[in-house]
Amino acid sequence: MVYNLLADLVLCVHFLFVVFSVLGALLVIRWPRVVWGHLPAAGWAAWIEFSGKICPLTPLENGLRIRGGGAGYAGDFVGHYFLGLLYPDGLTRQVQIILGAVVLGMNLILYGYVFFWRKSKASD
Repeated sequence: MVYNLLADLVLCVHFLFVVFSVLGALLVIRWPRVVWGHLPAAGWAAWIEFSGKICPLTPLENGLRIRGGGAGYAGDFVGHYFLGLLYPDGLTRQVQIILGAVVLGMNLILYGYVFFWRKSKASD
């Protein structure tokens, strides 16, 4: 039971990290210092996808699930709603490259907005 709860916690942290990596630039608008945590997170996320490597949180979660008796995700809220987002079916090398491009593209767009928004605020 404890291992399954820890695995769910790792999954939630993983999911929040992915969301932060892709959309964290939105937080920079309100809290500019977030950039110092967001840029490394976005860089890591893009690197993981482009390199084809596996995030260390994935084997950690899998190991905890195995220690917890290898129970599946049936009936588990976290597993049911978030697993498909983190571990989509048919995850191929091409899909990983696309995901990496999405991380970079979203952040380029968002940071472009942040830069121009700040510049327009400064000129007011």
